Amino acid sequence: MSEPEKLRRTLNTPLLVFYGIGVTIGAGIFALIGEVLTLAGDQAPLSFLIAGIVAGMTGLSYALLSRIFPRAGGEAVFVNNGLGPMAARLAGYGIVVTAIISSAVISIAFSGYLLVFINTPAQLIITLLIVVLSAIAAIGVIQSVFFAAIITLAEVGILVVVAAAGFPLVAESPHWLVTGFAPNNLAALSGILSGALLAFFAFIGFEDIENMAEETHNPSHVLPRAIFWTLGITVLVYLSISLVAIAAPDRQSLLDSDAPMATLFEAVTGLDGRPVAAVATIAMVNGILIQIVMASRVLYGMANEGLAPKLLGKVNAKTRTPVRATALVAISIIVLALLFPIARLAAVTSIVTLSVFAMVNLSLARIGRRHEDTLLKRFHLWGYLGMAMSIGLILYNLQLDLLISH
Repeated sequence: MSEPEKLRRTLNTPLLVFYGIGVTIGAGIFALIGEVLTLAGDQAPLSFLIAGIVAGMTGLSYALLSRIFPRAGGEAVFVNNGLGPMAARLAGYGIVVTAIISSAVISIAFSGYLLVFINTPAQLIITLLIVVLSAIAAIGVIQSVFFAAIITLAEVGILVVVAAAGFPLVAESPHWLVTGFAPNNLAALSGILSGALLAFFAFIGFEDIENMAEETHNPSHVLPRAIFWTLGITVLVYLSISLVAIAAPDRQSLLDSDAPMATLFEAVTGLDGRPVAAVATIAMVNGILIQIVMASRVLYGMANEGLAPKLLGKVNAKTRTPVRATALVAISIIVLALLFPIARLAAVTSIVTLSVFAMVNLSLARIGRRHEDTLLKRFHLWGYLGMAMSIGLILYNLQLDLLISH
């Protein structure tokens, strides 16, 4: 009998870092900078720093566990080994559902933007968009990552230009470096924490790196490095942008803008901000593609762990990609986008993601306590700290929702 087809190992550290940055630095930062400024004011950089620390705590758990379990379906694999199959199914399907819902909403937003330029039914735009992106994902992982890398260069390039152009504003008024990281009173702390909770959503995505384990050369070595590089670059970019934002003139126009990054670009460069708005729209496409790739790998990994139907664990002999899992994800996105209005997506997505983070962190604590690996043993208590931080953010988020609803 022939051996079952396996995923093709083609990714190295640079490509995986591009993938990680592409899924982490997405459309979120282009829209969130104004909202974080509204909540945290001059302390917006501190909000991003706190969010980066929280993400980094869970990032360490992912890095440690990926050394021992370098397999697709990372969260489900980790939780299966730490908490058992029932929790693993919840974690795996939670990640998949979050990716599908997010992609559906992003595709709706993308169709709305295109309707400004072309008179085509939104349903047709959504369907064609998902079909094309799922085809790219099915053709091969190297093609998907290269496509995502090109868009990532455009996204990060715009942010670097904004940071570089705005640096003189920060340098001319050095007090921004102090103000941005030092709350001037206790009342400001609430705004900083609320801003950090919102900024945290802009860091979500680094965890998807682990799901590319079976398509990566030497994954036990490459995955942790890619996670740390991704988070480090993301924190640096976000801090730079937030410092420029608090030092920029006419902050109110930034707060009132529907495209705050484009407005900030215009403020610091004097150039037309429409290309930045276009890049933000392209970032939506990047986000959908990466979510399709990630969700299909989670389903593939879960199938091989006995946590999902076996047919989702099949790899196409020609493309060496999980075509069936990819097709299921694509169809689910189209159905949701065409049939269901999705309210309060950010809250649902963040709570599900943080719940998965809590389970992963707890898995590190339980696996590390009994595993012979020295690093896992040394850092197993870290898992409890990461779990407490994730649960704390969930409770804080729920508290905000209750306050808003009343």
